[in-house]
Amino acid sequence: MEPAQSEMNILSNGKSHDLGDDMSVPMKTMLEEDQNGTQTVRFDDPDGGLENEEFLPSADGKKPIRFTDFEGKTSFGMSVFNLGNAIMGSGILGLAYAMANTGILLFLFLLTAVAALSSYSIHLLLKSSGIVGIRAYEQLGYRAFGTPGKMAAGIAITLQNIGAMSSYLYIVKSELPLVIQAFLKADTNSDLWYLNGNYLVIMVSACIILPLALMKQLGYLGYTSGFSLSCMVFFLTAVIYKKFQIPCPFEEFSANSTAALLSTNVSSHGHEYINGVVHTDDDDSHCSPRMFTINSQTAYTIPILAFAFVCHPEVLPIYTELRNPTKKKMQKVSNISIFVMYSMYFLAALFGYLTFYDNVEPELLHTYSRIDPYDTLILCVRVAVLTAVTLTVPIVLFPVRRAIQQMLFPTKSFNWLRHTAIALILLTLINMLVIFAPNILGIFGIIGATSAPCLIFIFPAVFYIRIVPKDEEPMSSVPKILAFCFAALGVSFMVMSLSFIFIDWTMGGGHAAGGH
Repeated sequence: MEPAQSEMNILSNGKSHDLGDDMSVPMKTMLEEDQNGTQTVRFDDPDGGLENEEFLPSADGKKPIRFTDFEGKTSFGMSVFNLGNAIMGSGILGLAYAMANTGILLFLFLLTAVAALSSYSIHLLLKSSGIVGIRAYEQLGYRAFGTPGKMAAGIAITLQNIGAMSSYLYIVKSELPLVIQAFLKADTNSDLWYLNGNYLVIMVSACIILPLALMKQLGYLGYTSGFSLSCMVFFLTAVIYKKFQIPCPFEEFSANSTAALLSTNVSSHGHEYINGVVHTDDDDSHCSPRMFTINSQTAYTIPILAFAFVCHPEVLPIYTELRNPTKKKMQKVSNISIFVMYSMYFLAALFGYLTFYDNVEPELLHTYSRIDPYDTLILCVRVAVLTAVTLTVPIVLFPVRRAIQQMLFPTKSFNWLRHTAIALILLTLINMLVIFAPNILGIFGIIGATSAPCLIFIFPAVFYIRIVPKDEEPMSSVPKILAFCFAALGVSFMVMSLSFIFIDWTMGGGHAAGGH
């Protein structure tokens, strides 16, 4: 068997099959015979009809092998939950800060543009996948550029998702001890083991993340994804509710104001006590929203928004496990997931911004703590956010494991030992990063500024240009020109993000663009 043929007959989860079993799989280019017996290649499949032919017996009475070794059984709703959970990252906590530095209208324009571009990017992936019959990102890279393309896609997925998982576990390490401490009213200087973030992140990884990461199929995580999204809905509801509870301007919580917890709306010496917080009658001109703002921090919001919809490594695995899959159906799953996350992103940013205006911090929940660190509702919201990011880690781990298998074990069939070992090694590595690295924000910034634009913009576009036959869509066609412009946009994003990071480092700043 030639190496190229062997590579092209690898199933999307790493399994391989003999060429003699089914020459049409995974290649989507089907051979048809006309009346003269001449064979022609057919590429058209507008609604995924060719994929449905897998359910029909072949001429020799055998059922052709599908793209994977198991039949897709994940329902439409569960697929929406999984993809939505993959989109929803910890970045939602920083969108209010992004709006404060762009203004409401500019933020809405940028968010809408990025959501539309993300949907178009997924369309390019699905179109390329449908033509060649491959539902693995790395194998699309191989089909387009050979081994270098496969390795580039695999490395980008691995770096991007390891960075995302590390950021989630950093939230667990930093936030979970504070939540436990607040609920138990423990001393801030206590050295109790259950207030040590390093111990807690290991316990969460071993007891919650690892069992979920050992699932054989991504579709099984639909229930946890649904619960994770419900936690973020609770977060959004609390942000909206707090908008009408917190007056503007507000003053910092202090020990001197704790006596005010026993009274409400009691005025004294020109100050007003509301819910235990001291408020003054100062000018509230800074409590009006801005529609359009440009400042030194505005440039940082563009990469943040650009990376807010990073889910592309998870698209093809979810597509693989979708019940009765077609490109049209998977595109609908993607559009619904993106629209729901788009709505949640905008509402969370809007009401978070309208609560604190220019005083909003890069991490929204920290701003609430400035008012009352023992607010029960906000503590519950912290727990919900911690739950959501924890349950997202297994979803993000699946594409990394797939990428590693495609790069290192492309011809090996599924093996539980290898499946488990890769998950254990990945979680151990990520825990070591979170625990021992004093500051890896710069590394995350570099990863986010390079791998994310590749996965969202550059790879889907160049794969599409290379894979779609020129006789079907020549380079002068509108779809190919749009794809080329899309790739150029990705390169611009990468250069811009790296420039921001370099300028920030040279000026001694502490920011790092990128990240999910």
